[in-house]
Amino acid sequence: MTARTVRAAARTTVAAALITGAAACSQPGAGGAGGAGGADAVVVGIATEPESLSPLLGYGKDGNSKIFDGLLTHDADMKLKPALAEALPEVSADGRTYAYKLRQGVKFSDGAPFSAKDVVFTYRTILDAKTNNASKTELDAIDGVEARGEDTVVFTLKYPYAPFAERTVLPIAPEHIAGRQDVNSGDFTTRPVGTGPYVLTGWSKGEKLGFKANPGYWGGEPAVKKFTMAVVNDDDVRATRLRSGELDGAILPPNLAKGFEKDATRRIHEARTFDYRNVTLPTHHNVTGDVAVRQALDLAVDRTAMVDKLLEGAGRPAYGPVPTDSPWFTAGTERRHDLDGAKKILDDAGWKAGEDGIRVKDGVRASFPLWYTSGDKIRQDHALAFASDAKKAGIDVRTEAGTWEVIEPRMKTDAVLAGGGSPADPDFDQYLLLKSSLGGDGFNNMAWYDNQAVDQALDEARRSGDPAARKAAYDTVQRELVKNPGYVFLTHIDHVYVVNDRWDGLGTQVEPHDHGLGSGPWWNVENWKPKQK
Repeated sequence: MTARTVRAAARTTVAAALITGAAACSQPGAGGAGGAGGADAVVVGIATEPESLSPLLGYGKDGNSKIFDGLLTHDADMKLKPALAEALPEVSADGRTYAYKLRQGVKFSDGAPFSAKDVVFTYRTILDAKTNNASKTELDAIDGVEARGEDTVVFTLKYPYAPFAERTVLPIAPEHIAGRQDVNSGDFTTRPVGTGPYVLTGWSKGEKLGFKANPGYWGGEPAVKKFTMAVVNDDDVRATRLRSGELDGAILPPNLAKGFEKDATRRIHEARTFDYRNVTLPTHHNVTGDVAVRQALDLAVDRTAMVDKLLEGAGRPAYGPVPTDSPWFTAGTERRHDLDGAKKILDDAGWKAGEDGIRVKDGVRASFPLWYTSGDKIRQDHALAFASDAKKAGIDVRTEAGTWEVIEPRMKTDAVLAGGGSPADPDFDQYLLLKSSLGGDGFNNMAWYDNQAVDQALDEARRSGDPAARKAAYDTVQRELVKNPGYVFLTHIDHVYVVNDRWDGLGTQVEPHDHGLGSGPWWNVENWKPKQK
Protein backbone atom coordinates (compact mmCIF):
# COMPACT_ATOMS: atom_id res chain seq x y z
CA MET A 1 0.00 0.00 0.00
CA THR A 2 1.29 3.44 -0.82
CA ALA A 3 0.51 7.03 0.02
CA ARG A 4 0.31 9.74 -2.57
CA THR A 5 -0.56 13.40 -2.55
CA VAL A 6 -4.27 14.10 -2.78
CA ARG A 7 -3.61 16.03 -6.00
CA ALA A 8 -2.06 12.92 -7.55
CA ALA A 9 -4.74 10.67 -6.13
CA ALA A 10 -7.41 12.71 -7.84
CA ARG A 11 -6.13 11.31 -11.11
CA THR A 12 -6.95 7.82 -9.90
CA THR A 13 -10.03 6.31 -8.40
CA VAL A 14 -10.23 6.43 -4.66
CA ALA A 15 -11.92 3.95 -2.39
CA ALA A 16 -14.52 4.11 0.31
CA ALA A 17 -16.08 2.00 3.01
CA LEU A 18 -18.68 3.37 5.34
CA ILE A 19 -20.40 1.64 8.21
CA THR A 20 -22.87 3.17 10.54
CA GLY A 21 -21.82 4.50 13.91
CA ALA A 22 -22.77 6.73 16.75
CA ALA A 23 -23.65 10.39 16.77
CA ALA A 24 -21.25 13.05 15.52
CA CYS A 25 -18.64 14.09 18.05
CA SER A 26 -18.08 17.34 19.77
CA GLN A 27 -14.92 19.21 18.81
CA PRO A 28 -12.15 16.70 19.60
CA GLY A 29 -9.12 18.96 19.60
CA ALA A 30 -8.14 22.46 20.40
CA GLY A 31 -6.56 23.17 17.04
CA GLY A 32 -3.07 23.65 18.44
CA ALA A 33 0.02 24.24 16.35
CA GLY A 34 0.96 21.49 13.98
CA GLY A 35 -2.34 19.63 14.05
CA ALA A 36 -5.82 19.32 15.47
CA GLY A 37 -4.54 18.54 18.97
CA GLY A 38 -1.02 19.98 18.92
CA ALA A 39 2.39 19.25 17.43
CA ASP A 40 2.73 15.78 18.97
CA ALA A 41 -0.97 14.89 18.83
CA VAL A 42 -3.21 13.30 16.21
CA VAL A 43 -7.01 13.43 15.95
CA VAL A 44 -8.70 11.14 13.43
CA GLY A 45 -12.34 10.70 12.45
CA ILE A 46 -13.79 7.19 12.40
CA ALA A 47 -17.29 5.97 11.59
CA THR A 48 -17.95 3.55 14.47
CA GLU A 49 -16.89 2.67 17.98
CA PRO A 50 -16.80 -0.68 19.80
CA GLU A 51 -19.34 -1.75 22.38
CA SER A 52 -16.58 -2.73 24.78
CA LEU A 53 -12.83 -2.26 25.09
CA SER A 54 -12.30 -5.65 26.72
CA PRO A 55 -10.53 -8.32 24.65
CA LEU A 56 -12.34 -10.84 26.83
CA LEU A 57 -15.53 -9.72 25.08
CA GLY A 58 -14.04 -9.58 21.58
CA TYR A 59 -12.37 -6.17 21.34
CA GLY A 60 -9.25 -6.18 19.15
CA LYS A 61 -9.47 -9.88 18.38
CA ASP A 62 -7.99 -9.35 14.89
CA GLY A 63 -5.06 -7.30 16.18
CA ASN A 64 -3.97 -3.65 16.01
CA SER A 65 -5.40 -2.64 19.39
CA LYS A 66 -3.64 0.45 20.67
CA ILE A 67 -4.19 -0.53 24.33
CA PHE A 68 -3.21 -4.19 24.16
CA ASP A 69 -0.82 -6.58 22.47
CA GLY A 70 -1.31 -10.16 21.35
CA LEU A 71 1.25 -12.92 21.39
CA LEU A 72 1.73 -12.16 17.69
CA THR A 73 0.88 -9.27 15.39
CA HIS A 74 0.93 -8.49 11.66
CA ASP A 75 3.43 -6.46 9.71
CA ALA A 76 2.53 -4.19 6.80
CA ASP A 77 2.33 -7.18 4.47
CA MET A 78 0.01 -9.05 6.87
CA LYS A 79 2.71 -11.55 7.81
CA LEU A 80 2.79 -12.72 11.40
CA LYS A 81 5.58 -11.45 13.64
CA PRO A 82 6.26 -11.65 17.40
CA ALA A 83 4.70 -9.21 19.85
CA LEU A 84 4.32 -10.43 23.45
CA ALA A 85 5.92 -13.66 22.28
CA GLU A 86 9.61 -13.32 21.52
CA ALA A 87 9.34 -15.56 18.47
CA LEU A 88 6.81 -17.36 16.30
CA PRO A 89 5.43 -20.49 17.99
CA GLU A 90 7.00 -23.92 17.94
CA VAL A 91 4.45 -26.27 16.41
CA SER A 92 4.41 -30.03 16.96
CA ALA A 93 4.62 -32.41 14.01
CA ASP A 94 0.95 -33.35 14.36
CA GLY A 95 -0.10 -29.67 14.35
CA ARG A 96 -1.86 -29.94 17.70
CA THR A 97 0.60 -28.25 20.08
CA TYR A 98 1.74 -24.61 19.87
CA ALA A 99 4.38 -23.38 22.31
CA TYR A 100 5.08 -19.66 22.75
CA LYS A 101 8.15 -18.30 24.52
CA LEU A 102 7.22 -14.93 26.02
CA ARG A 103 9.06 -11.62 25.76
CA GLN A 104 10.84 -10.69 28.98
CA GLY A 105 10.51 -7.41 30.89
CA VAL A 106 7.05 -6.48 29.57
CA LYS A 107 4.76 -4.62 31.96
CA PHE A 108 1.15 -3.59 31.90
CA SER A 109 0.56 0.16 31.84
CA ASP A 110 -0.13 0.10 35.63
CA GLY A 111 3.41 -1.24 36.20
CA ALA A 112 2.49 -4.85 36.95
CA PRO A 113 4.58 -7.48 35.16
CA PHE A 114 3.15 -9.47 32.26
CA SER A 115 3.54 -13.24 32.43
CA ALA A 116 2.22 -16.55 31.14
CA LYS A 117 -0.62 -16.56 33.66
CA ASP A 118 -2.17 -13.55 31.90
CA VAL A 119 -2.22 -15.43 28.61
CA VAL A 120 -3.80 -18.49 30.22
CA PHE A 121 -6.36 -16.29 31.98
CA THR A 122 -7.31 -14.49 28.77
CA TYR A 123 -7.95 -17.58 26.67
CA ARG A 124 -9.65 -19.58 29.41
CA THR A 125 -11.93 -16.67 30.24
CA ILE A 126 -12.98 -16.18 26.63
CA LEU A 127 -13.79 -19.88 26.32
CA ASP A 128 -15.80 -19.89 29.57
CA ALA A 129 -19.50 -20.40 28.86
CA LYS A 130 -20.34 -17.50 31.20
CA THR A 131 -18.36 -15.00 29.10
CA ASN A 132 -20.47 -13.04 26.62
CA ASN A 133 -17.98 -13.17 23.77
CA ALA A 134 -19.77 -13.68 20.46
CA SER A 135 -16.50 -14.72 18.81
CA LYS A 136 -15.61 -17.57 21.15
CA THR A 137 -16.42 -20.14 18.44
CA GLU A 138 -13.30 -18.87 16.66
CA LEU A 139 -11.28 -20.61 19.38
CA ASP A 140 -13.19 -23.90 19.21
CA ALA A 141 -10.03 -25.80 18.33
CA ILE A 142 -8.43 -25.15 21.73
CA ASP A 143 -8.47 -28.17 24.02
CA GLY A 144 -6.33 -26.57 26.69
CA VAL A 145 -3.89 -23.77 27.46
CA GLU A 146 -1.31 -23.90 30.24
CA ALA A 147 1.65 -21.98 31.58
CA ARG A 148 5.03 -23.64 31.84
CA GLY A 149 6.84 -21.36 34.18
CA GLU A 150 6.55 -17.59 33.88
CA ASP A 151 7.71 -17.34 30.28
CA THR A 152 6.13 -20.17 28.25
CA VAL A 153 2.56 -20.85 27.20
CA VAL A 154 1.44 -24.06 25.49
CA PHE A 155 -1.81 -24.50 23.59
CA THR A 156 -3.14 -27.99 22.94
CA LEU A 157 -5.66 -28.32 20.12
CA LYS A 158 -8.48 -30.80 19.63
CA TYR A 159 -7.49 -31.14 16.01
CA PRO A 160 -4.86 -29.60 13.71
CA TYR A 161 -6.34 -26.15 13.11
CA ALA A 162 -4.31 -24.71 10.23
CA PRO A 163 -4.68 -20.97 10.97
CA PHE A 164 -4.31 -21.20 14.76
CA ALA A 165 -1.26 -18.93 14.91
CA GLU A 166 -3.38 -16.20 13.27
CA ARG A 167 -5.77 -16.45 16.21
CA THR A 168 -3.03 -15.50 18.65
CA VAL A 169 -3.00 -11.85 17.63
CA LEU A 170 -5.84 -11.68 20.17
CA PRO A 171 -5.03 -9.09 22.92
CA ILE A 172 -3.95 -10.27 26.34
CA ALA A 173 -5.78 -8.97 29.43
CA PRO A 174 -4.24 -8.62 32.92
CA GLU A 175 -5.46 -11.27 35.32
CA HIS A 176 -4.74 -9.08 38.36
CA ILE A 177 -7.35 -6.56 37.19
CA ALA A 178 -9.85 -8.25 34.88
CA GLY A 179 -9.84 -11.42 36.94
CA ARG A 180 -11.16 -9.62 40.01
CA GLN A 181 -14.40 -8.34 38.49
CA ASP A 182 -17.38 -9.47 36.46
CA VAL A 183 -16.08 -10.26 33.00
CA ASN A 184 -19.25 -9.05 31.28
CA SER A 185 -20.01 -5.86 33.17
CA GLY A 186 -16.98 -4.83 35.22
CA ASP A 187 -15.08 -1.56 34.88
CA PHE A 188 -12.47 -3.27 32.72
CA THR A 189 -14.88 -3.19 29.77
CA THR A 190 -14.61 0.62 29.62
CA ARG A 191 -11.42 1.29 31.63
CA PRO A 192 -8.96 -1.27 30.28
CA VAL A 193 -5.31 -1.77 31.17
CA GLY A 194 -2.96 -3.43 28.71
CA THR A 195 0.64 -3.73 27.54
CA GLY A 196 0.10 -1.70 24.36
CA PRO A 197 1.66 1.53 23.11
CA TYR A 198 -1.22 3.68 24.34
CA VAL A 199 -3.24 4.13 27.51
CA LEU A 200 -6.92 5.07 27.41
CA THR A 201 -7.48 8.51 28.95
CA GLY A 202 -11.21 8.77 28.37
CA TRP A 203 -14.14 7.45 26.39
CA SER A 204 -17.17 9.62 25.73
CA LYS A 205 -19.45 7.13 24.05
CA GLY A 206 -20.77 8.37 20.76
CA GLU A 207 -18.16 11.12 20.67
CA LYS A 208 -14.52 10.18 21.08
CA LEU A 209 -11.86 7.93 22.57
CA GLY A 210 -8.71 9.54 23.96
CA PHE A 211 -5.31 7.90 24.35
CA LYS A 212 -1.89 8.94 25.60
CA ALA A 213 1.46 7.36 24.85
CA ASN A 214 2.55 4.62 27.23
CA PRO A 215 6.01 5.73 28.45
CA GLY A 216 6.80 2.18 29.60
CA TYR A 217 5.85 0.49 26.33
CA TRP A 218 8.21 -2.40 25.60
CA GLY A 219 8.51 -1.25 21.99
CA GLY A 220 9.54 2.28 22.98
CA GLU A 221 7.43 5.33 23.80
CA PRO A 222 5.54 6.56 20.69
CA ALA A 223 6.36 9.93 19.15
CA VAL A 224 2.64 10.67 18.86
CA LYS A 225 1.99 11.49 22.51
CA LYS A 226 -1.74 12.07 22.29
CA PHE A 227 -4.07 10.15 20.01
CA THR A 228 -7.81 10.85 19.71
CA MET A 229 -10.39 8.93 17.73
CA ALA A 230 -13.45 11.08 17.06
CA VAL A 231 -16.59 9.08 16.35
CA VAL A 232 -18.31 10.82 13.42
CA ASN A 233 -20.81 8.70 11.53
CA ASP A 234 -21.79 11.40 9.03
CA ASP A 235 -19.59 11.56 5.93
CA ASP A 236 -20.07 15.26 5.31
CA VAL A 237 -19.32 16.14 8.93
CA ARG A 238 -16.07 14.17 8.84
CA ALA A 239 -15.01 16.00 5.68
CA THR A 240 -15.98 19.38 7.15
CA ARG A 241 -14.06 18.76 10.35
CA LEU A 242 -11.05 17.62 8.39
CA ARG A 243 -11.16 20.72 6.21
CA SER A 244 -11.53 23.03 9.21
CA GLY A 245 -8.52 21.51 10.95
CA GLU A 246 -10.45 19.79 13.74
CA LEU A 247 -9.32 16.41 12.39
CA ASP A 248 -5.89 15.35 11.20
CA GLY A 249 -7.27 12.42 9.25
CA ALA A 250 -10.48 10.62 8.38
CA ILE A 251 -12.04 7.90 6.29
CA LEU A 252 -14.00 9.44 3.42
CA PRO A 253 -16.11 8.35 0.45
CA PRO A 254 -14.77 9.06 -3.07
CA ASN A 255 -16.63 12.26 -3.84
CA LEU A 256 -15.62 13.91 -0.57
CA ALA A 257 -12.01 12.78 -0.82
CA LYS A 258 -11.82 14.44 -4.23
CA GLY A 259 -12.73 17.71 -2.56
CA PHE A 260 -9.20 17.76 -1.12
CA GLU A 261 -7.49 17.33 -4.49
CA LYS A 262 -5.88 20.77 -4.43
CA ASP A 263 -4.74 20.54 -0.82
CA ALA A 264 -0.99 19.92 -0.87
CA THR A 265 -0.91 19.57 2.94
CA ARG A 266 -2.74 16.25 2.96
CA ARG A 267 -2.17 12.81 1.52
CA ILE A 268 -4.49 10.01 0.56
CA HIS A 269 -3.91 6.45 1.73
CA GLU A 270 -5.66 3.67 -0.12
CA ALA A 271 -6.18 0.20 1.32
CA ARG A 272 -7.08 -2.93 -0.56
CA THR A 273 -9.57 -4.94 1.44
CA PHE A 274 -11.52 -8.15 1.85
CA ASP A 275 -14.52 -5.96 2.74
CA TYR A 276 -17.60 -7.07 0.82
CA ARG A 277 -21.25 -6.09 0.60
CA ASN A 278 -23.79 -8.83 0.10
CA VAL A 279 -27.50 -9.53 0.37
CA THR A 280 -28.62 -12.27 2.74
CA LEU A 281 -31.25 -14.59 1.28
CA PRO A 282 -32.87 -16.23 4.33
CA THR A 283 -33.83 -19.86 3.85
CA HIS A 284 -36.81 -19.34 6.17
CA HIS A 285 -38.59 -16.97 3.79
CA ASN A 286 -41.03 -18.44 1.27
CA VAL A 287 -39.44 -16.49 -1.59
CA THR A 288 -35.72 -16.29 -0.78
CA GLY A 289 -35.86 -19.86 0.51
CA ASP A 290 -36.37 -21.05 -3.07
CA VAL A 291 -33.02 -22.00 -4.62
CA ALA A 292 -34.28 -20.93 -8.05
CA VAL A 293 -34.96 -17.41 -6.77
CA ARG A 294 -31.50 -17.25 -5.24
CA GLN A 295 -29.87 -18.46 -8.45
CA ALA A 296 -31.83 -15.94 -10.50
CA LEU A 297 -30.92 -13.01 -8.28
CA ASP A 298 -27.27 -14.07 -8.43
CA LEU A 299 -27.38 -13.63 -12.20
CA ALA A 300 -29.70 -10.62 -12.34
CA VAL A 301 -27.40 -8.26 -10.43
CA ASP A 302 -25.04 -6.07 -12.43
CA ARG A 303 -21.95 -6.08 -10.22
CA THR A 304 -19.76 -4.21 -12.67
CA ALA A 305 -22.23 -1.33 -12.81
CA MET A 306 -22.25 -1.20 -9.00
CA VAL A 307 -18.46 -0.91 -8.91
CA ASP A 308 -18.41 1.74 -11.62
CA LYS A 309 -21.36 3.84 -10.46
CA LEU A 310 -21.65 3.31 -6.71
CA LEU A 311 -17.96 2.98 -5.90
CA GLU A 312 -16.63 5.08 -8.76
CA GLY A 313 -14.39 2.16 -9.67
CA ALA A 314 -13.00 1.82 -6.15
CA GLY A 315 -13.55 -1.88 -5.73
CA ARG A 316 -14.21 -5.12 -7.55
CA PRO A 317 -17.21 -7.30 -8.34
CA ALA A 318 -17.76 -9.88 -5.58
CA TYR A 319 -18.80 -13.45 -6.28
CA GLY A 320 -18.24 -14.74 -2.77
CA PRO A 321 -16.33 -13.79 0.37
CA VAL A 322 -12.96 -14.19 -1.38
CA PRO A 323 -11.82 -11.29 -3.62
CA THR A 324 -10.97 -12.20 -7.19
CA ASP A 325 -7.33 -11.12 -6.72
CA SER A 326 -6.78 -13.45 -3.75
CA PRO A 327 -4.88 -16.74 -4.21
CA TRP A 328 -7.82 -18.39 -2.44
CA PHE A 329 -10.27 -17.32 -5.15
CA THR A 330 -11.64 -20.14 -7.32
CA ALA A 331 -11.31 -19.28 -11.00
CA GLY A 332 -14.44 -20.01 -12.98
CA THR A 333 -16.87 -19.02 -10.23
CA GLU A 334 -17.38 -15.52 -11.60
CA ARG A 335 -21.04 -14.87 -12.49
CA ARG A 336 -21.71 -12.66 -15.48
CA HIS A 337 -24.67 -10.33 -15.52
CA ASP A 338 -27.32 -12.42 -17.32
CA LEU A 339 -30.84 -11.06 -17.01
CA ASP A 340 -32.22 -13.43 -19.64
CA GLY A 341 -30.67 -16.37 -17.83
CA ALA A 342 -32.23 -15.20 -14.56
CA LYS A 343 -35.65 -14.98 -16.18
CA LYS A 344 -35.33 -18.47 -17.62
CA ILE A 345 -34.45 -19.95 -14.23
CA LEU A 346 -37.57 -18.37 -12.74
CA ASP A 347 -39.75 -19.48 -15.66
CA ASP A 348 -38.52 -23.06 -15.38
CA ALA A 349 -39.15 -23.06 -11.62
CA GLY A 350 -42.78 -21.98 -12.06
CA TRP A 351 -42.43 -18.32 -11.13
CA LYS A 352 -44.69 -16.66 -13.70
CA ALA A 353 -45.03 -12.92 -14.29
CA GLY A 354 -48.24 -11.35 -13.02
CA GLU A 355 -50.11 -8.41 -14.49
CA ASP A 356 -47.80 -5.95 -12.72
CA GLY A 357 -44.71 -7.80 -13.91
CA ILE A 358 -43.95 -9.31 -10.51
CA ARG A 359 -43.76 -13.07 -10.54
CA VAL A 360 -46.07 -15.42 -8.64
CA LYS A 361 -45.82 -19.12 -7.79
CA ASP A 362 -48.51 -21.17 -6.03
CA GLY A 363 -50.17 -17.96 -4.89
CA VAL A 364 -46.92 -16.56 -3.44
CA ARG A 365 -45.79 -13.21 -4.82
CA ALA A 366 -42.04 -12.88 -5.47
CA SER A 367 -41.57 -10.07 -3.00
CA PHE A 368 -39.45 -9.61 0.12
CA PRO A 369 -38.01 -6.79 2.25
CA LEU A 370 -34.33 -5.82 2.16
CA TRP A 371 -33.01 -3.97 5.19
CA TYR A 372 -29.98 -1.71 5.35
CA THR A 373 -28.55 0.29 8.23
CA SER A 374 -29.76 3.86 8.51
CA GLY A 375 -27.24 6.52 7.56
CA ASP A 376 -24.97 4.20 5.59
CA LYS A 377 -24.93 5.68 2.09
CA ILE A 378 -22.90 2.84 0.59
CA ARG A 379 -25.32 0.20 1.86
CA GLN A 380 -28.32 2.25 0.83
CA ASP A 381 -26.96 2.64 -2.69
CA HIS A 382 -26.23 -1.08 -2.95
CA ALA A 383 -29.70 -1.96 -1.67
CA LEU A 384 -31.43 0.31 -4.18
CA ALA A 385 -29.31 -0.98 -7.06
CA PHE A 386 -30.01 -4.59 -6.08
CA ALA A 387 -33.75 -3.89 -5.88
CA SER A 388 -33.66 -2.26 -9.30
CA ASP A 389 -31.89 -5.23 -10.87
CA ALA A 390 -34.22 -7.69 -9.16
CA LYS A 391 -37.31 -5.91 -10.46
CA LYS A 392 -36.07 -6.34 -14.03
CA ALA A 393 -36.24 -10.10 -13.42
CA GLY A 394 -39.74 -9.83 -11.94
CA ILE A 395 -38.86 -9.85 -8.23
CA ASP A 396 -40.10 -7.09 -5.95
CA VAL A 397 -37.52 -6.09 -3.34
CA ARG A 398 -38.77 -3.54 -0.81
CA THR A 399 -35.88 -1.59 0.71
CA GLU A 400 -36.15 -0.57 4.37
CA ALA A 401 -33.78 1.38 6.60
CA GLY A 402 -33.30 0.74 10.30
CA THR A 403 -30.83 0.38 13.14
CA TRP A 404 -29.32 -2.99 13.99
CA GLU A 405 -31.67 -3.13 16.95
CA VAL A 406 -34.56 -3.07 14.47
CA ILE A 407 -32.93 -5.33 11.90
CA GLU A 408 -31.49 -8.13 14.03
CA PRO A 409 -34.81 -9.64 15.21
CA ARG A 410 -35.93 -9.84 11.56
CA MET A 411 -32.84 -11.53 10.10
CA LYS A 412 -34.28 -15.06 10.11
CA THR A 413 -36.85 -14.17 7.45
CA ASP A 414 -35.90 -10.74 6.06
CA ALA A 415 -33.00 -10.02 3.71
CA VAL A 416 -30.24 -7.66 4.89
CA LEU A 417 -27.64 -5.64 3.02
CA ALA A 418 -24.73 -7.00 5.02
CA GLY A 419 -20.95 -6.94 4.97
CA GLY A 420 -17.94 -8.93 6.07
CA GLY A 421 -14.49 -10.09 5.10
CA SER A 422 -11.20 -11.07 6.74
CA PRO A 423 -7.79 -11.18 5.03
CA ALA A 424 -6.06 -13.22 7.74
CA ASP A 425 -7.31 -16.67 6.66
CA PRO A 426 -10.33 -17.90 4.65
CA ASP A 427 -11.56 -19.83 7.68
CA PHE A 428 -12.08 -16.63 9.64
CA ASP A 429 -14.91 -15.34 7.52
CA GLN A 430 -16.30 -18.34 5.67
CA TYR A 431 -16.88 -20.60 8.64
CA LEU A 432 -18.93 -18.03 10.52
CA LEU A 433 -20.74 -16.95 7.36
CA LEU A 434 -21.73 -20.36 5.99
CA LYS A 435 -21.64 -23.06 8.67
CA SER A 436 -25.19 -24.37 9.08
CA SER A 437 -24.87 -24.91 12.84
CA LEU A 438 -24.28 -21.17 13.28
CA GLY A 439 -27.57 -20.10 11.71
CA GLY A 440 -29.27 -17.79 14.18
CA ASP A 441 -26.09 -17.29 16.21
CA GLY A 442 -26.11 -13.50 16.34
CA PHE A 443 -24.64 -12.09 13.14
CA ASN A 444 -23.11 -15.42 12.14
CA ASN A 445 -24.73 -17.16 9.14
CA MET A 446 -27.38 -14.44 8.88
CA ALA A 447 -29.05 -16.26 5.97
CA TRP A 448 -29.39 -19.53 7.93
CA TYR A 449 -27.58 -21.14 4.99
CA ASP A 450 -27.66 -24.95 5.13
CA ASN A 451 -25.49 -26.91 2.70
CA GLN A 452 -23.96 -30.23 3.77
CA ALA A 453 -21.25 -30.10 1.11
CA VAL A 454 -20.21 -26.66 2.34
CA ASP A 455 -20.26 -27.78 5.98
CA GLN A 456 -17.99 -30.71 5.18
CA ALA A 457 -15.59 -28.59 3.13
CA LEU A 458 -15.36 -25.94 5.86
CA ASP A 459 -14.47 -28.61 8.43
CA GLU A 460 -11.89 -30.18 6.13
CA ALA A 461 -10.28 -26.82 5.40
CA ARG A 462 -9.85 -25.79 9.03
CA ARG A 463 -8.55 -29.20 10.13
CA SER A 464 -6.01 -29.76 7.37
CA GLY A 465 -2.44 -28.56 7.49
CA ASP A 466 -1.96 -29.18 3.78
CA PRO A 467 -2.30 -25.94 1.78
CA ALA A 468 -3.35 -27.83 -1.35
CA ALA A 469 -6.07 -29.70 0.53
CA ARG A 470 -7.30 -26.47 2.05
CA LYS A 471 -7.41 -24.78 -1.34
CA ALA A 472 -9.41 -27.71 -2.74
CA ALA A 473 -11.88 -27.46 0.14
CA TYR A 474 -12.43 -23.73 -0.36
CA ASP A 475 -12.80 -24.34 -4.08
CA THR A 476 -15.68 -26.65 -3.17
CA VAL A 477 -17.26 -23.96 -1.02
CA GLN A 478 -17.09 -21.36 -3.78
CA ARG A 479 -18.48 -23.73 -6.41
CA GLU A 480 -21.36 -24.69 -4.12
CA LEU A 481 -22.21 -21.01 -3.72
CA VAL A 482 -22.69 -20.86 -7.48
CA LYS A 483 -25.13 -23.78 -7.41
CA ASN A 484 -26.93 -22.75 -4.24
CA PRO A 485 -26.33 -19.13 -3.21
CA GLY A 486 -27.23 -18.30 0.35
CA TYR A 487 -26.15 -14.75 -0.33
CA VAL A 488 -25.77 -12.56 -3.38
CA PHE A 489 -22.32 -11.01 -3.13
CA LEU A 490 -22.19 -7.62 -4.80
CA THR A 491 -18.87 -5.79 -4.42
CA HIS A 492 -15.56 -5.79 -2.61
CA ILE A 493 -14.92 -2.24 -1.44
CA ASP A 494 -11.58 -0.51 -1.04
CA HIS A 495 -11.04 2.03 1.75
CA VAL A 496 -9.64 5.55 1.46
CA TYR A 497 -8.27 7.87 4.14
CA VAL A 498 -7.17 11.50 3.91
CA VAL A 499 -4.48 12.44 6.43
CA ASN A 500 -2.37 15.52 7.19
CA ASP A 501 1.06 15.24 5.59
CA ARG A 502 3.21 15.95 8.64
CA TRP A 503 4.21 12.46 9.77
CA ASP A 504 6.45 9.75 8.32
CA GLY A 505 5.77 6.03 8.61
CA LEU A 506 2.17 6.01 7.41
CA GLY A 507 0.83 3.21 5.24
CA THR A 508 -2.03 0.74 5.12
CA GLN A 509 -2.47 -3.02 5.36
CA VAL A 510 -4.90 -5.23 3.51
CA GLU A 511 -7.99 -4.49 5.59
CA PRO A 512 -10.95 -6.48 6.87
CA HIS A 513 -14.59 -5.47 6.84
CA ASP A 514 -14.36 -4.08 10.36
CA HIS A 515 -12.16 -1.02 10.41
CA GLY A 516 -11.77 2.22 12.32
CA LEU A 517 -9.88 1.72 15.57
CA GLY A 518 -7.53 -0.97 14.32
CA SER A 519 -7.29 -0.25 10.61
CA GLY A 520 -6.49 2.71 8.45
CA PRO A 521 -3.14 4.51 8.22
CA TRP A 522 -3.13 4.67 12.03
CA TRP A 523 -2.80 0.88 12.39
CA ASN A 524 0.84 1.61 13.34
CA VAL A 525 0.52 5.11 14.79
CA GLU A 526 2.99 4.12 17.52
CA ASN A 527 5.68 4.05 14.81
CA TRP A 528 4.93 7.44 13.25
CA LYS A 529 7.67 10.04 13.35
CA PRO A 530 7.37 13.80 12.71
CA LYS A 531 8.62 14.86 9.29
CA GLN A 532 11.93 16.65 9.29
CA LYS A 533 11.58 20.19 7.94
